[in-house]
Amino acid sequence: MNSPVAVIQMNSGSDRSDNLRQAKALMGQAIAQGAGLLVLPENFSHMGGSEQEKLENAEDPIDGPSLGFLRDFASRHQVWIVGGSIPLATPEGEKITNTCFVLDAQGETKARYDKMHLFDVVLPLDRSYRESNLVQAGNHPVICDTPWGRLGLAICYDVRFPELFAHLVRLGATVLTLPSAFTATTGAAHWELLVRCRAVENFCYMLAPGQSGCHPGGRITHGHSMVVEPWGNITAQCPDGPGFALAQIDGDRVASCRRQIPSWQGSDKVPRYVS
Repeated sequence: MNSPVAVIQMNSGSDRSDNLRQAKALMGQAIAQGAGLLVLPENFSHMGGSEQEKLENAEDPIDGPSLGFLRDFASRHQVWIVGGSIPLATPEGEKITNTCFVLDAQGETKARYDKMHLFDVVLPLDRSYRESNLVQAGNHPVICDTPWGRLGLAICYDVRFPELFAHLVRLGATVLTLPSAFTATTGAAHWELLVRCRAVENFCYMLAPGQSGCHPGGRITHGHSMVVEPWGNITAQCPDGPGFALAQIDGDRVASCRRQIPSWQGSDKVPRYVS
C-alpha cells in the first residue's frame, strides 16, 4: 500500500513569504503523519486583492519563487506534490495563467495544467467575479502518472464541467485533483455536492483541498477540504482554518466500483474534449 495522501487547507494572503511558510509548516506536519502525496489549494502562494496586485505578483513559469519552493520541498522530503495553483506571467504580460504543477519525489516537474474554465459569475448581493479579466484560460486536459495512480488535474471552477472529468477518465485517470478557493456563498451550497458527484459519476478518488477564511479584498472562502472515495463517501475532511486531512488511496477500490456499476461501457459515444 502506498503512503497516505494529504489535502492541505490554507488561509493565504497577499504576502508570498508568509504563505510559503504556512504551506511548509502544514506539509511538514502531514509528512510527519506519513503523507507521501501532498495536494495544495488554489492560489496557495498568493491570494491578493486587486487584479493589479495579482498581475504584479505573477511569477516566471520556469524559475519563479513558488515553483522553486515546491521543487526544493519535494526533493528534500522525497514526496510528490500537486502544487495547487500559481499565478504565472504570460509572454504578452497583460494576463496571467492559473497554473498547477505536479512534482515528483526528486523535485522534477511531471505535469503542468492551466485552468480551463474561468470563474465569471454574478452572485447574490450584486457580487460579481470575472476571472477572465485577468486570467488566460488553458486549452487542454492534463493527466499524470504517479505511484498512487494516474492523476487527472483540475482547478476549482472546473468542477462544474463534468465533461472535463469524463475526458480525464477516458485518458486513464483513477484519481482526480481539485485545488480550489471556493467562495463561502457557492461553497456552502455546492462544494460537497459537486465534489462527491464527480467522484461517483467517474468512480474515482477526488482530492479536493481549498482555501478557508477571509482574504485580502474581502473575499471569504469555504474550506472543507476533503478526500472522497469512488463510491462517494468522504474519507477525510478539514475543519475550518488552516490544516490538512489524510487518507489512503486504494486502486482496487476504483476497479471494484467500476465493475459493480459498468456505466462507462459505451462512453465512447459521449462527445470528447480535444486533447
